[in-house]
Amino acid sequence: MSQPLHITSEIGKLKIVLLHRPGEELENLIPDYLTDLLFDDIPYLELAQREHDAFADALRSRGVEVLYLDQLATEAINTEMRREQFVDEMLAASKQGSRRVTQTLRSFLLDLPTHAMIRKIMAGVRKDEITLPPEHHQQLHDMVEKDHYPFYLDPMPNLYFTRDPAATIGSGLTINKMKYPARRRESLFMRYIIDHHPRFAEATVPVWYNRDEKFSMEGGDELVLSKDTLAIGISQRTTAEAIETMAMELFAGSDFKRVIAMEIPKSHAFMHLDTVFTMIDHDKFTIHPEIRDNGGKINTFILEKVEGQKFPRITHDTDLEHVLRTALSLPAVTLIECGGGDRIAAAREQWNDGSNTLAIAPGVVVTYDRNYVTNQKLRDHGIEVIEVSGSELGRGRGGPRCMSMPLVREDI
Repeated sequence: MSQPLHITSEIGKLKIVLLHRPGEELENLIPDYLTDLLFDDIPYLELAQREHDAFADALRSRGVEVLYLDQLATEAINTEMRREQFVDEMLAASKQGSRRVTQTLRSFLLDLPTHAMIRKIMAGVRKDEITLPPEHHQQLHDMVEKDHYPFYLDPMPNLYFTRDPAATIGSGLTINKMKYPARRRESLFMRYIIDHHPRFAEATVPVWYNRDEKFSMEGGDELVLSKDTLAIGISQRTTAEAIETMAMELFAGSDFKRVIAMEIPKSHAFMHLDTVFTMIDHDKFTIHPEIRDNGGKINTFILEKVEGQKFPRITHDTDLEHVLRTALSLPAVTLIECGGGDRIAAAREQWNDGSNTLAIAPGVVVTYDRNYVTNQKLRDHGIEVIEVSGSELGRGRGGPRCMSMPLVREDI
């Protein structure tokens, strides 16, 4: 069979992609808990779904096969034993303190058909949806929390950003240890899909980093620049320790020879590398100007494979253009600034994912239509821009690249 995962660049023609159509989990967002769930606002679900459907249709119109997370998970968790194991792992990851709540949730979820069970786990379980059995004695924490926190199982509203829980690199992937508790459970879906779905389980898919590792890593920081070079952000969500651990696995088990670690500001606005830097053509990249200092420099660390040695050689550079030219064997590279050099436009459009472009072929990208300044600059540089609406989807602080996990691209 052909390889179920194959990504050797950011720009090769996109063949297969994994999406998640947002659902009831967005309707379980309420103002009191937005910060804990990593949202700044509450999207309007009906419009968000229409925007997401239009995004998926834009990809299909260019010949991309679109897969959906809930469908793959349903097809992977296809036996009663596997259903029970999945629910037990999901509830353990949810850190329910009460055995009574955990047992009641377990029974409630396992009584549902598999697809409904998957969607309910994604959506969260409200306290008014289930009735707990009577207690043998009163417990203070149950009495105090009864009318306070509304969920027995938290919703997962960030799931439509499928880029982050896992990322394809070469013929393998990272299944990520997410930074914040609100997103930790998300990568469990991909663990079961890779292990048990016929599309993947029949192949030997290497895992370069796993969700049970100590340090956090998220897919928005992982950019495959070429068949032997990976760029990765040292960011709010991805640690230097995780990068070094992953690089050693990648070098030992693949043809990758180089990992370029770029240090970016550790802030919510710049949460991942792909919110401030993306590859859009052989020699063209988007960049948010504020990730470089006044001299145009950025801390960059190049980890290189050394034959016969476990640990990589690490060198430091601050000239990003030089690093990219050298790694990609190019005479020159073009960095196209988000906002076109206008400081106000850059800040506004970066907040609305102006740098978060999804390349679907060399020089062809999908972007949000609202970032009109950046989009025009891309066109001025010969890039074909396919615009989609993201008025509601963007409230989760992610754009087209965040909302997609490429599984297969053509080589360039």
